[in-house]
Amino acid sequence: MADTLVERRSIDVVPDDERHGTAFSQFTLWLGANLQITAVVTGALAVVFGGDVVWSVIGLLLGNLLGGAVMALHSAQGPKLGLPQMIQSRAQFGVRGAVVPLLLVILMYVGFFASGSVLAGQATAQLTHTNDTTGIIVFAVITAVVAAIGYRVIHVLGRVASVICALAFIYLGIRLLDRVDLSALLGDAHFDLPMFLLAMSLSASWQLAFGPYVADYSRYLPRTTSGRATFWWTLSGSAIGSQWSMTFGVLVAASAGDAFLDNQVGYVVGLGGTGLIASFLYFVIALGKLTINVLNTYGGFMSMVTSISGFRGQKTLSPRGRTAYIALIMVAGTVVALLGKDSFLTSFKDFLLFLLTFFTPWSAINLVDYYLISKERYDIPALSDPHGRYGAWRWDALTVYGVGVLAQLPFLATHFYTGPLVEPLGGADISWIVGLVVPAVLYWLLARRDTSHIPAERGDSPTVTPASAA
Repeated sequence: MADTLVERRSIDVVPDDERHGTAFSQFTLWLGANLQITAVVTGALAVVFGGDVVWSVIGLLLGNLLGGAVMALHSAQGPKLGLPQMIQSRAQFGVRGAVVPLLLVILMYVGFFASGSVLAGQATAQLTHTNDTTGIIVFAVITAVVAAIGYRVIHVLGRVASVICALAFIYLGIRLLDRVDLSALLGDAHFDLPMFLLAMSLSASWQLAFGPYVADYSRYLPRTTSGRATFWWTLSGSAIGSQWSMTFGVLVAASAGDAFLDNQVGYVVGLGGTGLIASFLYFVIALGKLTINVLNTYGGFMSMVTSISGFRGQKTLSPRGRTAYIALIMVAGTVVALLGKDSFLTSFKDFLLFLLTFFTPWSAINLVDYYLISKERYDIPALSDPHGRYGAWRWDALTVYGVGVLAQLPFLATHFYTGPLVEPLGGADISWIVGLVVPAVLYWLLARRDTSHIPAERGDSPTVTPASAA
């Protein structure tokens, strides 16, 4: 059964005899997932909203490294526990309390599915000689089919995309450098703190948004896989892929201006050429978006099952149930894509920064609990028992989470809301830094005083840590 193509597991523990692969698989998956058009647009936003080339690239790099390190720490949890990422949140928030951040995670997946479908739909429409609406729908259906097959095909897709998209980006980079006056762009450096912090926030939010599902794609690795290797391969794949795409976006936005803003996909393809080359580049854009949108669909399905199972006591899922959840994510994301396709750029920037408000406190609490409080030891069966060690609701963690969200609001700057402390800081958005530090410190102070939820050292109890206990 371990070799079947269609995945059988959902939120249940992956047993040792079904574990496979190496930590390097995380590099190819996350490289392929980040060499794509939405990452290009994210980098371009740093310039669109007022940044220069040099400091935008540096700000994006710092954000990718800092946010990527947090994201990769989540990835390292996968081989150790053999569990999906958000199931682990039950150890901090309670078996049912984990639904609070989960509802926001599901919203994130639908939003990213939609934003990806807008750009991929344009490429798909060109390939199929249809309109954008048809392209979005066709792309959404293909995404859902791949996500339904599951883990193995997702990693194969990542390996293929990492090679094809890397070659395409090398070619596009050469073409771009032939067109632009790079020395002029680099010579126009003028440091502006708010714009620099915006660039950092854009890339940090990009990376942190992977946190709620990154362990989903490392949980099949053998338990003996080095946590350090998993961390570094994940970080390097995600940071290199995203920085490569975002730097390309910065250069395109700085040199092309409105020509890029009016038609992101069309401009990038036109940069490469016409005829067969153009068709190939449309395919590459669709392939890159397929890789990340499959992750969003799969992650959304896992989060929905985790939310509902906390109340129903469900540990496994039938193939029919799996298909239904994935179809629901696909339909919701497609509807949002069709409704928002004409106001993509502004909506996407606000969406990224708004999401960051809710995911930084979750990441801070999860990582502090896993690495500093529980020290990588969880009672696996208790994660499904609302009457067990972790309880139904852990109000201390939920309170810290709420405080972490509220603490960011004075520092948050989006199109629809700007906090009162943004202007005194020159317009800089530092909410994500506050959202990491405040809940991390508060949770550490509270959780270390009550260690009743922490299992004994491995070997002292038959219910501790190993996934084989489930």
